[in-house]
Amino acid sequence: MSVPLLSVIVPVFNESQVIGIFYDRATRALAAIPGVTYELIFVDDGSSDDSYQQLTAFARGDAHVGVVRFSRNFGHQIAITAGLDLARGDCLAVIDADLQDPPEVIGEMVEQWRAGADVVYGVRSDRDGEGRMKLLTASLFYRLLNMITKVQIPVDVGDFRLLSRRAADHLRQLREHDRFVRGLVSWIGFRQVGLPYRRDRRHAGETKYPYRKMLKFAADGITSFSAMPLKLATWMGYAASGLAFLYLGSVFVQKMLGYTVEGWATIMVAVLFLGGVQLIGLGIIGEYIGRIYTESKGRPLYIVDEVIGLPGRDDRTAASAATPGTQPSIPVAHGR
Repeated sequence: MSVPLLSVIVPVFNESQVIGIFYDRATRALAAIPGVTYELIFVDDGSSDDSYQQLTAFARGDAHVGVVRFSRNFGHQIAITAGLDLARGDCLAVIDADLQDPPEVIGEMVEQWRAGADVVYGVRSDRDGEGRMKLLTASLFYRLLNMITKVQIPVDVGDFRLLSRRAADHLRQLREHDRFVRGLVSWIGFRQVGLPYRRDRRHAGETKYPYRKMLKFAADGITSFSAMPLKLATWMGYAASGLAFLYLGSVFVQKMLGYTVEGWATIMVAVLFLGGVQLIGLGIIGEYIGRIYTESKGRPLYIVDEVIGLPGRDDRTAASAATPGTQPSIPVAHGR
């Protein structure tokens, strides 16, 4: 009986300060997992520092390591997707390189996979080094998301997780561009279990998710899994109409009582209120139409510039499942 292969996918974007420490710690942790062999797949998401040069050195000196380099920055969620496309493991883990998620927990995830779990997601029981505002907004977002969607996405969970081969294969068939991977994993179903762990503070460097990106990420999550904002726009229209009728009624009452007040402020408040409701509604509709427009162009999720240390996974086999049952190849422009 062959030894199971564990594929570990690591998205990397400008992590030169920590990538060497991560590599040393991850390889020790993975080598200590009994009964499996492993491959460590780094996906360089268009780094502008020397992250790629360090990763190349790892791949040339370690047969367990492979490196995928994008032609430009496509984003964290797309980098995860590329790793899933290229990984060949019987089970696949996703972990960031900043060492906030400890690589040693992957061994516990493998145990849960052996016990029959298709998805093992890390639950952040303690989050060291994260501000109160970030913790509060994250908590509110996931609870709001679960209120307005039919898919229940675990709270206090990021992208740190392990998937079985069949779960990963089904996830690869979902090719939308505005990706919310943790939501897509919940959508595919199968047996999913949580594994509590302590999340550390970032070892070095700066976060790659400032508030601007977090807001976009939240918008992707909501619009990918719920049409509730569109219904909200409709409800705001009904509410505005209802207020207008109430105000009209009050005007008639005031007229009958002989009390009339003519003022510029009242007119402006009514106009601004109705105009604001209309613009909010148009903005929400525009968000959904923009996503339809993006999907209709049919562009690939990413373009690979170079693949190092992954035998057989070059331009002939680096495939992307565009639709269920098909795997058109993704062109790879090999480095000079």
